[in-house]
Amino acid sequence: MRKVSQISAVLRLALSSSKRSRHTNVCRSYCTPPNPTPSGPLTSYSKLVEQGRLQHDPYQEKVASAFQNLFGRLEHFEKEMEDYHVRLEEWEKKREEERRRLMVEEAEKKEEDGVWASMNKQGQKLLGRWVLGRRQMNVEPGVGKWVSYLNRERKLDSIVGSRPAIPSAPKGLYIYGNVGCGKTMLMDMFYSSTDGMIRHRQRFHFHEAMLKINEQMHKYWKENGEEKSSQYSVSSWIMNLPVDERVKEWIAGEEFYKQQLQMKHILPAVADKFLVDQQSIKKGASILCFDEIQTVDVFAIVALSGIMSRLLNTGTVLVATSNRAPRELNQDGMQKEIFDKFISKLEKHCEIISIGSEVDYRRVAAKNSVEHVHYLWPLNNAVMEEFEKMWRQVTDQYGGEITSATLPVMFGRTVDVPESCKGVARFTFEYLCGRPVGAADYIAVAKNYHTIFISEIPAMSMEIRDKARRFITLVDELYNHHCCLVSSAETPIDELFQGTAEGTLFDLESFQFETETEDSRLRRDVLAEGSISAAGSPSSIVKMLSGEEEMFAFARAASRLIEMQTPLYLEGVRFLHPYFHQPK
Repeated sequence: MRKVSQISAVLRLALSSSKRSRHTNVCRSYCTPPNPTPSGPLTSYSKLVEQGRLQHDPYQEKVASAFQNLFGRLEHFEKEMEDYHVRLEEWEKKREEERRRLMVEEAEKKEEDGVWASMNKQGQKLLGRWVLGRRQMNVEPGVGKWVSYLNRERKLDSIVGSRPAIPSAPKGLYIYGNVGCGKTMLMDMFYSSTDGMIRHRQRFHFHEAMLKINEQMHKYWKENGEEKSSQYSVSSWIMNLPVDERVKEWIAGEEFYKQQLQMKHILPAVADKFLVDQQSIKKGASILCFDEIQTVDVFAIVALSGIMSRLLNTGTVLVATSNRAPRELNQDGMQKEIFDKFISKLEKHCEIISIGSEVDYRRVAAKNSVEHVHYLWPLNNAVMEEFEKMWRQVTDQYGGEITSATLPVMFGRTVDVPESCKGVARFTFEYLCGRPVGAADYIAVAKNYHTIFISEIPAMSMEIRDKARRFITLVDELYNHHCCLVSSAETPIDELFQGTAEGTLFDLESFQFETETEDSRLRRDVLAEGSISAAGSPSSIVKMLSGEEEMFAFARAASRLIEMQTPLYLEGVRFLHPYFHQPK
């Protein structure tokens, strides 16, 4: 084991107070900072091979070439989508104007025909009562409202014309292969090269994407759901109409009905805001880079199907990585009909490429670099003393004041940080993985702390299956946010996970919000949209996580832990971690 003074040199390399880097792409350290004239992922890959930073691999080169072809089409596609959104905005504006005009004409005709002649004498007060949410609107009941809505939509089609056609999008890529073969690396090279070219783009790991879907659903429900509807206020354009109050009442009721219809299709509504850069007024093409796509439960299948289908139908270019081919994602056949439709659409819009390499390049890089100076084992007195020295050294570097903190998570939840110091935090394994927490908590920690100390990591078997699954999720998020991890453990990395002979791991991370009323209801709404019973979800999750699935997860976590010890990874911390991009 290295001396503390030698270890600190590596830490200073990763943690030097360098807030000079301002680019915020989520990518590994082999992705050079974006430049005004990006050369593309194949050029970046070739340069890294020439520099000796990467070992040439024909499988990786094939995928890099596919990314280069996609990259070459994006600039023209961006311009096409910019023009399309201008036409779409004009079409939507004209359609809304005509829709309002038709509703006023329809309401006035009903009044002329005496439709409301039998209305109560106090009918003129109903509008005000409805505004306060105390009385249901006097609108056509049942099928009548639906027929009225459809007839109005048909008239609008004939008056305004059909929706502008979306330009044909370049085919995205779905890359699958073994752990450490370079899937994420190549996707990140592609994502980095599109900076400045594509305005609306996002890169998510599976956990982060599912949490964003939950968050957006929650927000949409709060803004448009039943609670809001019960206190719905009539739009100002209706209140300002120079017409009878009964006409206003009918129009407001039709607007309310339209809103109810939209609430029944929450996933398309969420998808429409999923990738939009709220800071950019101008609209254009959109790219979604999705790392480690998987289908762990019924909710994931329904939500991903609804969100992805909408994005692909509206011109989004999808790039995804996975350990499995698309048709092998759902081996237990959960919600087969919905899954098959989703996969058929994915295959239509993406080129499916396998990286056939059996080499785990993270391990290759680790063998050619320094010892695992941040992963200390076994759990004896010498290691514990070394761990404490490293903690004191790093915190002294940042002023030495140790404080506790509370981080916001989601839906009003928080996570407590017992010990922290200016971007550095310390936990025990039991504190992070022995309690019912999940990806949302780990993302909050990973975003706020560039260096994480975790002590007393045990060897994990099926006897502590829930803790093992949480630890795997934790490693995923620390890696995705490019954190520096310092840890003390019972065994070497390759012996940390003790196999799957005793049964399957139960993925508690998938249930991290099940105790939250808001999210439980949102999950039920989404399942209902897909005509699915939520009651069967837990058993489906247990069945889904077979021994083979766990071996993938174990191998990925071990591979990432090894890479996180290398100088190449540590060099990227100061450039890539969100902490170093916060406003001063």
